Amino acid sequence: MALFELTRTLVDINSVTGSEQACAEFLRGHLAERGYEVELQPVSDGRANVFARHGAPEIVLSTHMDTVPPFVPSREDTEFIYGRGSCDAKGILAAQVEAAERLRAGGIKNFALLFLVGEETLSDGARAANRAPRGSHFIINGEPTENRLAVGTKGILRVDIRARGRTAHSAYPHLGESAIEKLLDILNDLRRLPLPRDATLGDATVNIGVISGGTAANVIPGEARAEVLFRTVDDGRALREAVEGALRDRCEYEFVRQTPAMRMEKLNGFESSVVAFTTDLPNLTAWGRPLLVGPGSIAVAHTDHECIRKSDLVAAVELYVRLVRELEHRP
Repeated sequence: MALFELTRTLVDINSVTGSEQACAEFLRGHLAERGYEVELQPVSDGRANVFARHGAPEIVLSTHMDTVPPFVPSREDTEFIYGRGSCDAKGILAAQVEAAERLRAGGIKNFALLFLVGEETLSDGARAANRAPRGSHFIINGEPTENRLAVGTKGILRVDIRARGRTAHSAYPHLGESAIEKLLDILNDLRRLPLPRDATLGDATVNIGVISGGTAANVIPGEARAEVLFRTVDDGRALREAVEGALRDRCEYEFVRQTPAMRMEKLNGFESSVVAFTTDLPNLTAWGRPLLVGPGSIAVAHTDHECIRKSDLVAAVELYVRLVRELEHRP
């Protein structure tokens, strides 16, 4: 199956996070037919990673199978392939499979492919894989970096907040206590927290991504919720302490995800960059020294116009082949 055809085939398999198994089964069959040793690594009920190797897996090409909702089928024109996951990360996956075929044809026998579930949420696929490493020395993770080696990524600190009040008729506000007003005060305090800066990664940032609460305009709201996500530039521990200080005794809260910022391998002769997003790599520490690179732009990932340039896919295949050949000579 040619590169563009494989990309579209993968995009046309609905694999929104939590429902990746059809994609995993397709890849198991596709790779087994080509002579790879393939296994499914169980992650949770009905979900599994795909691990396929050719010889001793000293170098691993990896990306994720899951996508954000909603499912959007593929289409193409002369320049682009469109659809959910075309950029993040099924085009990348197809490029890695094609690179693997080129490597096999060139006599390389020390690599493997690792395709993961759950990257878009809690990285549960990566966590499961990290409990069962295969002795690799390097892992090349694929994300949309515009085919430039990312030398650093920001981390994540996400906190979910629930403020409680007391309902009342809005004509008699003194009889109630507004949970929304409580929440707004809390969120304003979080926005005013001093955020760290790193010389390489830049500024940490905060996004109030979800707010909900109340039942009607004439009811004092008894409950309000928010989901807040910080993009961190270090391990996030000091920021977490500051957030806890702002929230303590004012609301209920839960830190649902904390992933540190990360530095990756640099290689001479390869164009490099820094990215603000987070990947599976912090949860794949047992798989060797990390590299991060892939075709496509994060600017269109997760959008209704997600796409990937065909020429970038072709270039990515050559880039992955070149990387593996470069790394196989390193200790």
